[in-house]
Amino acid sequence: MLNPEPQGGLSKEGVERMHSVMAAHVERGELPGVVTLLARGDEVRADAIGTLAFGNSAPMRRDTIFRIASLTKPISGAAAMILVEEGKLRLDEPVDRLLPELANRRVLKRLDGPVDDTVPANRPILVSDLLTVRMGTGAIMAQGQYPIVQAMTEQGVAVGPWLPKAPSMDAWIRSLGSLPLMRQPGEAWMYDTGMTVLGVLLSRAAGQPLEAFMRERIFEPLGMKDTGFSVPAEKLDRLCTAYFRTPGAEKFEVFDPAGTESQFSRPPGMPSASGGLVSTADDYLAFARMMLNKGAYGGKRLLSERSVELMTTDHITPEQKAVSPFSTGFWDKRGWGYALSIVKQHEPGDPRGFGWDGGYGTSCYWDPQTGLIGVLMTQRLMDSPNPPAAFVDFWRSAYEAL
Repeated sequence: MLNPEPQGGLSKEGVERMHSVMAAHVERGELPGVVTLLARGDEVRADAIGTLAFGNSAPMRRDTIFRIASLTKPISGAAAMILVEEGKLRLDEPVDRLLPELANRRVLKRLDGPVDDTVPANRPILVSDLLTVRMGTGAIMAQGQYPIVQAMTEQGVAVGPWLPKAPSMDAWIRSLGSLPLMRQPGEAWMYDTGMTVLGVLLSRAAGQPLEAFMRERIFEPLGMKDTGFSVPAEKLDRLCTAYFRTPGAEKFEVFDPAGTESQFSRPPGMPSASGGLVSTADDYLAFARMMLNKGAYGGKRLLSERSVELMTTDHITPEQKAVSPFSTGFWDKRGWGYALSIVKQHEPGDPRGFGWDGGYGTSCYWDPQTGLIGVLMTQRLMDSPNPPAAFVDFWRSAYEAL
């Protein structure tokens, strides 16, 4: 066995307690609905609470389709490692061969300086820089005025909750390539432009559209029948509404509606490997099971054990962490592998093991120490880099159910 079967399963009382805790978030009007899923060994406990939208009588279901946002990243990381294993990519090679738009980079002299005040990059961007988001461009977590952020917004390549609206991958990468990097390649962890760039690289390396490659090599082998970059017309009734609430405001606003008005009701011109997938709790469980089982699933091997080991190794140095602010205390407890987070220390309410969270209100981690996989699906956008209360309650309840 690649992964020894954990002793015991899930506590009935603990699972019932989780239901009560998560239902309270719905009853208080903090979420219209939620799907939770816990798996340990052969035991799976799924729970669907609430409705697909506020003021909607359609119940939340186990097979509800969610915009999973940055839970896309680990899947994209696995796709990259498949191409590395096939020799179509090398982790240590410059991206220039497949992304000439990013060759011969210039770098801002100062992060808050003019966009045309630059110096040459010290080295090329490497494939591994994309997986570790150390390419030199991403979100700036500090307050202030930054001309580069304005330029990225104007070019349609800014980091933000909305997905890229470029008509094609080629158009998007050209726009990004017209701007300098914010930092030298490899200098800092900057969430999360590198993962969006990775999608363009994957498509070119595979010689096919990104979704077609992922479907052939990941979704179909894992039985992820409801995962993709858009929702087919016949499944739109299962897509829930996404909401946001401005800090300090009382009412929620619709971020992305359900049905034919949703941005996800049609295939995107520029599919985002950083945050563009839709999925269900059970589909994502299949991916997490494969990762927990070191690359194998249902008698098939999608990734080598070495690839999974590389994905789940912290590649960010202490020096890089020191210049890479994120949420409060993030680097005190976390590391970053290839396209996913590594929990090194945890407190009650923290996940454990490996995984990540999505800005639209999703979370999944798999824990080799206990054999536990947790999947949380909501559709309330995060309004802070710090974990929402529903996330904390979910993960605390998950470990109390062991």
